[in-house]
Order: sequence, then structure tokens, then C-alpha cells
Amino acid sequence: MKVTQAVRSGTRVELPAAVARPFEVYVNGVRQRESADFRVEDRALVFNRELRQEGKLGFWRWASILFGAAGTYRQNDVVDVIYAVNGQRAVASGLPVEAS
Repeated sequence: MKVTQAVRSGTRVELPAAVARPFEVYVNGVRQRESADFRVEDRALVFNRELRQEGKLGFWRWASILFGAAGTYRQNDVVDVIYAVNGQRAVASGLPVEAS
């Protein structure tokens, strides 16, 4: 009997402590909709799709970019949350993503 295991490729983004509802969520500058694009679980945003961040580049990668041997064509998703603190708009930008 052949059994296949479901593959989960979602992404989890922890919300900063200061973030409270209502808030707006953007991925790469595009507004996301709760329920359709993400859901809120505890203090985190959970996306059904996989988001990635490139991370720090090593010396050789920087050198190859500098000399034009390579570009930065890797997926690098940026998650931003806009919320209010004491009636003022605040932005948490570039929140780290992790696989869920």
C-alpha cells in the first residue's frame, strides 16, 4: 500500500508585540486580505503559500555581484504590517518569515 504524506508549504510571520487590530498586511507592496491570503493564529500571520527571504549574502556572492558575474535573482519576499499606536500610523517592515 502506497501512502503519501501531505506537503505543507505555508509561511508563518510573528507579529511584533506593539501590533494590535486593526492592521494592514502587505507582501512585496501588495495588500493582503485576511481569510483569502492569510489567517491570524495567536500572535502570528499564517500564509497558505510559501514566502522566502534571501538572508545575508556571503563574501563570494557579494564579489560576484560586484563584478557582474551574478545577479540577485532569488526570491526575497518582504512582509510589512501597518498598524496604529496612540492614534499614529506605524509600520513594522521586513518581518522575518519561517516555514509553518
